[in-house]
Amino acid sequence: MNYRTLGKTGLNVSEIGYGAWGIGNSGWLGAQDDESVKALHRAIDLGLNFIDTALGYGDGHSERLVGQVVRERSETVYVASKIPPANGQWPARAGVPSSETFTAEHVIQSTETSLRNLGLDTLDVQQFHVWSDEWVSQGDWLDGVQKLKEQGKIRHFGVSINDYQPANAIKLIESGVVDTVQVIYNIFEQTPEDELLPACLEHNVGVIVRVALDEGGLTGSITPETQFDEGDFRSRYFQGERKREVYERVQRITQDLGIADDEIAETALRYVLSHPAVSTVIPGMRSVRNVERNMRIGDGHGLPQEQLHKLKAHRWARNFYQ
Repeated sequence: MNYRTLGKTGLNVSEIGYGAWGIGNSGWLGAQDDESVKALHRAIDLGLNFIDTALGYGDGHSERLVGQVVRERSETVYVASKIPPANGQWPARAGVPSSETFTAEHVIQSTETSLRNLGLDTLDVQQFHVWSDEWVSQGDWLDGVQKLKEQGKIRHFGVSINDYQPANAIKLIESGVVDTVQVIYNIFEQTPEDELLPACLEHNVGVIVRVALDEGGLTGSITPETQFDEGDFRSRYFQGERKREVYERVQRITQDLGIADDEIAETALRYVLSHPAVSTVIPGMRSVRNVERNMRIGDGHGLPQEQLHKLKAHRWARNFYQ
């Protein structure tokens, strides 16, 4: 496993991190706690040392599983969590003041709840689960963050940027108060390359990439015939003709690069890791099989320049969460 510095935090984190939404039994169907625990342990066995969870993943269920595993290990494993907005709005809406989403009291109380769920004394990174750059100079949320740092309850502060709004954190980055940002970035969603990633490089802000596999769209496993259970959020994400659209675009990528369908997931992860601003990518891995498939990609090797150049033509602006 290759490791990269998570921006100004100085933490050396594994290129492949663990996205723990899927093991929270919230939105994804099929996660079994026993298998999730095995997958987490196997990932750490293979060199993973960064896990991203959230208070909102299964109302703390994901945090409890992550904490159980981390406490059983002797290795250093960095844990990041997230504070849900007090008004329950995902993503953050323009014009809504920070007093409705993140007050100092809410920041502190949510963090203390997460620490109890995890069974830990300190979070390595605590993040806001949504963000709006309108809040940079609003409210008292930063007082809460600073108090938590002073008390040793969090080491570093970050935000999870709204879906497909990568420029909506530039002011925060320029303010100097944020240590990390988490963002959607993949072969289709290349917009972070325009402004966000250069800003992160300039200000030494760590970048955590989510949805690198487009919720499964960039794994080669989605076809027009794929069926999801009604309770699986992917039945909405890939509704209507979206499965066909994704399938056809993936076929264009594999043909353009001359690779097999079963190589697209590796290509997608290596595409993200080829950017120098990226610190770690956090695919969801609910099974040991998924862990073993993804972990071998964190070997320090990105994509050849020729492939990177070809993939620029496959940028696709859309929002399947709507």
